[in-house]
Amino acid sequence: MKYFSMFSGIGGFELAIQRVLDSESANEKFRQTEPEVFERGQRSSVEKGTDVLPINGERVRPICCVGYSEIDETAIKIYEKHFKGQKNYGNATRIIPEEIPDFDVLCGGFPCQSFSIAGKRGGFEDTRGTLFFEIARILSVKRPAFLLLENVRGLLSHDNGNTFGTILSTLSRLGYILQWQILNSKSAGVPQNRERVFIVGHTRERSFPKIFPITESYRQPRTLQQEAERKQQGFSSKIPQGHREDERSESGGQGSKRSCSGQLKQVGNVDTKGHNSIWGRVYSPDGISANLNAEGGGLGAKTGLYLTKDNVRRLTPTECERLQGFPDGWTKGFPDNARYKCLGNAVTVNIVEEIIFRLKSAIL
Repeated sequence: MKYFSMFSGIGGFELAIQRVLDSESANEKFRQTEPEVFERGQRSSVEKGTDVLPINGERVRPICCVGYSEIDETAIKIYEKHFKGQKNYGNATRIIPEEIPDFDVLCGGFPCQSFSIAGKRGGFEDTRGTLFFEIARILSVKRPAFLLLENVRGLLSHDNGNTFGTILSTLSRLGYILQWQILNSKSAGVPQNRERVFIVGHTRERSFPKIFPITESYRQPRTLQQEAERKQQGFSSKIPQGHREDERSESGGQGSKRSCSGQLKQVGNVDTKGHNSIWGRVYSPDGISANLNAEGGGLGAKTGLYLTKDNVRRLTPTECERLQGFPDGWTKGFPDNARYKCLGNAVTVNIVEEIIFRLKSAIL
């Protein structure tokens, strides 16, 4: 299975695909244990013009990323640290589709700021909103059998639904049958309140399983405190082991200890300017986290502020990695602000894993 990744960020889609489908480890193990059979299978595949290899008696299609598209310098460096040797096609508006090798799946979380309720909601009037049509342009030429896209929930309501309708009709005209659903990261086993719309599609000539609905409780959500304990680190004012001193978070006043209902427990507010965001709001680690943000400044604007026994602090970059389903240290080695931005822009890996798992029978 070959795929092309657009607006790739730090590789959330790639990591999910690797976890669910990647047969490289199986190929390598088979090559080492039965080299003659493996080489014979490779020769046979070349002779037949296929990329199917026999792995432990089964016919397996190796997973291959034919390329990716990203322009953020830090995101590119993080991506290349984990996915070496992939070609970056750069700015989506400058991609020449004919130069991309053929692929089976197009995946990507196209820029969402122009559709987010946290932004000005410029939609297709914003140049970031028009980047969807770069996806459509590539689909029209390459005609991959499958697609998987992600965006903010606000995409559905933008311009009274006309924007989302345009996206669906455009993909339909290109010959794709579509399914979509709003999914929350808290349902994927990570304690983050993050709603995103996921769109999957396939060409009309292909058979395809029913992917949605994915129920709201397919994985038991944890609280921030439970997540910290799972990593053998209590949620406290101390910096988790392995963190540098410059990762200490900004802190504000404690605010009141007024308890609030709901899984996202607000216990106070140190923002006196009345900003309509998570800026300055103080939450309890006994609930789930606020939605991680890529943009914005101020007290805890990117992660929210959380009340510990003796302090109010933002989340560390490592904690944000966990909330997005990445391994600890995925973004390590870069300035904190850049790490927060990249993680706020990232897709929650756990959710993509669940979707890819359901797509597995169709795309392999």
